[in-house]
Amino acid sequence: MKLHRMRETEPTAPRRLLLKSCLAAGAAPWLASLSAGANAASRWPEKTVRMVVAFPAGGPTDATARLVAQKLAGALGQPVIVDNRPGASGSIGTTSLIKSAPDGYTVSMFGMPALVAPIVYRNNQYDVRKDFTCVASVYDLPLVLMINPLVLPGVNDLKGFIAAAKAQPVNYSTAGSGSIGHLAMEQLKDMGGFPMQHVGYKGSAPAITDLLGGQIGAMFVDLVAAMPHIRSGRLKALALGSADARAFLPEVLSIAQQGFAGFNVSSWSGLIVPNGTPAGVVTRLDLELRRILAEADTKRGLENIGALSAYQPPEVMKRRMASEFERWNKVASEKDISI
Repeated sequence: MKLHRMRETEPTAPRRLLLKSCLAAGAAPWLASLSAGANAASRWPEKTVRMVVAFPAGGPTDATARLVAQKLAGALGQPVIVDNRPGASGSIGTTSLIKSAPDGYTVSMFGMPALVAPIVYRNNQYDVRKDFTCVASVYDLPLVLMINPLVLPGVNDLKGFIAAAKAQPVNYSTAGSGSIGHLAMEQLKDMGGFPMQHVGYKGSAPAITDLLGGQIGAMFVDLVAAMPHIRSGRLKALALGSADARAFLPEVLSIAQQGFAGFNVSSWSGLIVPNGTPAGVVTRLDLELRRILAEADTKRGLENIGALSAYQPPEVMKRRMASEFERWNKVASEKDISI
């Protein structure tokens, strides 16, 4: 008996039409959705954009956000309003951003405290490496190590500071336990091999008040908070967290320049949006921020606040965020810093 192979045949014309019709029907909702999303992104923005700031009004993140919001409003042709949602080192505002609709009408100026918060807060509800989309880095906020010269007389640089700390007990203050100033100082203590007791406050203002009063000897804090007191001569700047901070205090060397190679720290901020925000919206925001942050008057405005224009595109900002998270997570784990 011969076995006959079934011959493969092309579909008949009616069958081809039926297949095309089915495929078209199945793809129609997806194509319609894709087209609607593209059209919405191309028309964006058609109404007011809300910029969440996870910190109180009047602080450096708020001040820079308002400057950028004003510039963005002019570029986008729609109002950009600042919505302050402070609390838990930026966690409350950042969580509200993550839960917002990903339609391009809610963005957030993300600050360094909100990056550190998931490391030190036990009940934090987000992961900075995956729970939102980076748009662009906006500014760097330099940090400075300063002392009360009446508490530490004769100390003029980092070497003298370390020698004084080894000779007698000295307390240092920060804006709070788990703050970037706290983590950075703990890292410096390890690198320099000197002891020093941390005293955490609820914000920079009360910490500086006690530093001025002599209850505290030293503080690692942002230049926005520090500059008025350094200029008055009541407090003395010993070392900067990063070399670019010398734009503000050219007579003061950075920590790296004073013998601690590789030490580089600043508080920084960038714009983020909820995951799922249309790619066209993210690209538009990135392009506008790149242009805005290159303008001379924007740079001057940021410098007047105490910050440096520091644009980075989305992918660079994302890598920096992941790197910073790993760095400070290691310090916090080694020092058992948690709240």
